[in-house]
Amino acid sequence: MPISLISCVVVVVVQFVLAGFAYAGGEKIVEIVVKGNRRIEAPAILNAIKTKVGDTVEGDKTDNDIRAIYKMGFFQDVLAAVEVSDKGAILAYVVIEKPIVRSISFEGNKELSSDKLKEAIELRQNSVFSSKDLTKSVAKIKKLYGDEGYYLAEVEPVIVDTPPTSMTVSFKITEGKKILIRTIAFDGNKSFSNRKLRGVMETKEQWFLSWLTSAGTYKEEVLKNDSALIADFYMNNGFVNVKVGEPVVKLTDAKEALEVSVGITEGDQYRIGEIGFKGELLEPAEVLRKKLKGEPGELFSRAVLRTDIFTLTDVYADKGYAFANVNPLTKADPDKKVIDLTFDMERGDLVYYERINIAGNPKTRDKVVRRELRIDEGLLSSATGMKQSKQNLMNTGYFEEATLATSKGSATNKLNVDVNVKEKPTGTFSIGGGYSSLDGIIGQGSVQQANFLGLGLKANLSGSIGGKSQTYSLGVTDPYFLDTKWTLGGDIYRSERDYTDYSRRLMGGDVKAGYPINDFIGTFFIYKYESKDLYNPQTAYQSLNFQDPTLYPLGSSTTSSIFGSVTRNTTDYRLDPSSGMINSLSAEYAGLGGDNRYARYIGDTTWFHPLYKRVIFSSKLTLGYVQDVGKPVPIDEKFYLGGIFSLRGFKARTVSPIKTELNKDINGSGSIGQIYLGGNKEAFGNIELTFPILQEVGIKGVAFFDYGNAYGYGQNLFSSVLMSYGAGFRWASPIGPLRLEYGIPLNPRSGQDSKTGRFEFSIGSMF
Repeated sequence: MPISLISCVVVVVVQFVLAGFAYAGGEKIVEIVVKGNRRIEAPAILNAIKTKVGDTVEGDKTDNDIRAIYKMGFFQDVLAAVEVSDKGAILAYVVIEKPIVRSISFEGNKELSSDKLKEAIELRQNSVFSSKDLTKSVAKIKKLYGDEGYYLAEVEPVIVDTPPTSMTVSFKITEGKKILIRTIAFDGNKSFSNRKLRGVMETKEQWFLSWLTSAGTYKEEVLKNDSALIADFYMNNGFVNVKVGEPVVKLTDAKEALEVSVGITEGDQYRIGEIGFKGELLEPAEVLRKKLKGEPGELFSRAVLRTDIFTLTDVYADKGYAFANVNPLTKADPDKKVIDLTFDMERGDLVYYERINIAGNPKTRDKVVRRELRIDEGLLSSATGMKQSKQNLMNTGYFEEATLATSKGSATNKLNVDVNVKEKPTGTFSIGGGYSSLDGIIGQGSVQQANFLGLGLKANLSGSIGGKSQTYSLGVTDPYFLDTKWTLGGDIYRSERDYTDYSRRLMGGDVKAGYPINDFIGTFFIYKYESKDLYNPQTAYQSLNFQDPTLYPLGSSTTSSIFGSVTRNTTDYRLDPSSGMINSLSAEYAGLGGDNRYARYIGDTTWFHPLYKRVIFSSKLTLGYVQDVGKPVPIDEKFYLGGIFSLRGFKARTVSPIKTELNKDINGSGSIGQIYLGGNKEAFGNIELTFPILQEVGIKGVAFFDYGNAYGYGQNLFSSVLMSYGAGFRWASPIGPLRLEYGIPLNPRSGQDSKTGRFEFSIGSMF
């Protein structure tokens, strides 16, 4: 039933109910009654009014009561009437209740589910109907469709009354076809091309993969923000007076696409002139000057200026002046097109930390959080300490989020720090399968806990069975042993693996320890004892073993070794770095008892650098050397490259010095066999570009270039270099990190490598 018809019915009902009632001002009220209510109890309505039995009838009072009843939000009409009797006046409030929405449905929606639409609208089932909420609901449905590219979607609400006081609401939707942004054009841009400015915007033009990336979808709020992004881009390139208009969106005449245009008035381009300091300087001006990123003669950049302000503020805050103020004074010279900068420094008072409060950690002990902090109660405030504390907390991997906020203490020179963390699950139990290009099909199961007992202990129990390997391990590590900075732990493990030339069975255990020199540099030590067996040799390897069992061993042996490393890690987030470096030097000596003797040295460096937004450039270089110590290095302890973790496009463990052996049978005929000898030196590197593809589900793309080789005795590093290139995908999937990459050798080896390349696939191992 239409709303207008409902109103007519209301008038008729009210007239009927009010029959026999008349207005009688000044009469004493002997009774107050409510008429017409069905769902709302009379006492609840009477509780909202101020008129009481015993009062006299007054028009102003009843008008106020009517307004109060209206404010309850349950009624679409309220009237007051009086009946005079011998005893006095009977005051009646007659109400017409708003109808209840009994059901909400949608018709014609194919692209968006009914559940998604129902969640977005203002109307709710079994709630009081509101025409204002109905209007808002229509607008929200249209916006949802617009955000998906259905710019011309139409929504018509259909209301059906179900007497006496309820209704059903149905939204009839005509979705239309998807309308995307075909072109984004600019007017007035002289210094930067259209393509450059489009790259600054979040809104993109449609392309053939729009169905996957949502490029070309028109979102009003995002497009408006693009104007600010373009203005920032200009201001960061010296155009301090730039004006960027609001984007204008037009539908093409054929109503099949959108066209966006943005007007720009660039103005003049300015450079940085003189840079000076004044006010309360804690360090000489020339010392402060060296800390700044901006240089005289460079293009003026608002972003660089903000960075320099933060840098100077942190310099003062690190000395305890938490409320230091840096006021940049600018003086523009329109003739020379330069801007002189003067930083006015105001240090304020020394500030101390009073209390540090920790919240949000029902499982993790307070001490586990506090030991990662680089601030303490009673010490001077420190901006660097606050930043490093947050980074340390995130690097533990225990928390989804960690925030540090300051609040006023008991005095003006004291601050309290509120540390709020949001814990994430740190225990995992998994049984599943996977595949790697090295081991083939793998079945695996593991139980891991990175925050065991809430004490930060790391414990794991895992096993995997593959076509070419079996691995089992059990271990526990305490990163702060006995509440000291020492890390202490141990593992026991067993593995079997089939290589090209032989199979290897290994059982062993280790004790490991570490000590951090500071937040960026740490040491690590391992003592391990292993018993291994080389067996099941291929024909060619068996032949060489007969000739020289020292160089080509078979059977059982033991290894007792000690390993030490020092690592410097300056990355911003260790679980998924986007900037910084990781540098590592390690040495291992085997010969503390046991049968095997060797010494191995490895140097590794990786650099991460953000190029644009979430596009990350990284470069890695690894150098290794293993030497004899009284006897030849065991063949399985030498260097083998190839595969997804070193040189993609080359088969795993085949990049190595090779020996060719003629295999003869009893008839004298023979075949050629190749033995992978391993190298006593290795050098390889990777250059990668990673970028988000579906950021909300953690899928990244990667393009790479690999180079390197393993070198034998008498060969020099880089005397020959194998190279490959390719691309792939990486996904932090629910069953473990997944890598799917395709590598193509630039200089394939004759008879060994495919010129067209090979897929490298791995799941369930860290990358």
